[in-house]
Amino acid sequence: MDPVLRNPKIWVFALCLLPLARLIVLGGTGGLGANPIEFITRSTGTWTLVGLLVTLSVTPMRRLTGWAPLIRYRRMLGLFAFFYASLHFVTYVWLDQFFDPAAIARDIVKRPFITVGFAAFLFLIPLAATSTRAMMHRLGRHWQRLHRLVYLIATLGVVHYLWLVKKDLTEPLIYGSLLLLLLAVRLPWGVHFLQAARNRLAPARP
Repeated sequence: MDPVLRNPKIWVFALCLLPLARLIVLGGTGGLGANPIEFITRSTGTWTLVGLLVTLSVTPMRRLTGWAPLIRYRRMLGLFAFFYASLHFVTYVWLDQFFDPAAIARDIVKRPFITVGFAAFLFLIPLAATSTRAMMHRLGRHWQRLHRLVYLIATLGVVHYLWLVKKDLTEPLIYGSLLLLLLAVRLPWGVHFLQAARNRLAPARP
């Protein structure tokens, strides 16, 4: 096998592109349904939220499994969450609002789910802009403080989804429950629980 293909990051990268590839294929085959704009908007929004939750799961999974290399994928996963958030935003601004600043401003003010979604996207921008190692070193301890905004962003994402859905709240509530779990395991008792679970799962030494 080609040495490049042995790099797990290549496969994670390809996996993260699958939702976009699906949209392209569906768009080319007329599979976006009766309302393509809504389909694209919902899909990109869903994958933004999935990306945020997967990114937040890296640290707990590393603590649970003890597999330190997991941390290498966190930045890529976070940037893909921003990528799909950008597609979500562009779909709204371009295909839904046709770059009409007045209409967009009215939406942000009058529709709460747009307000929190727009705020979440704005908060994502500095995180994406400071995701490089150079910025990490330049910001020092402030970098970690800044990137804790991801907790707020994910919460706003769940609220955005909850307020968007009018009838069946099952999916947003599932995402909200997963977010609560991922936040809970970052508390001292949660960290202790993961450590205890890791010790139980570890094979006994002879």
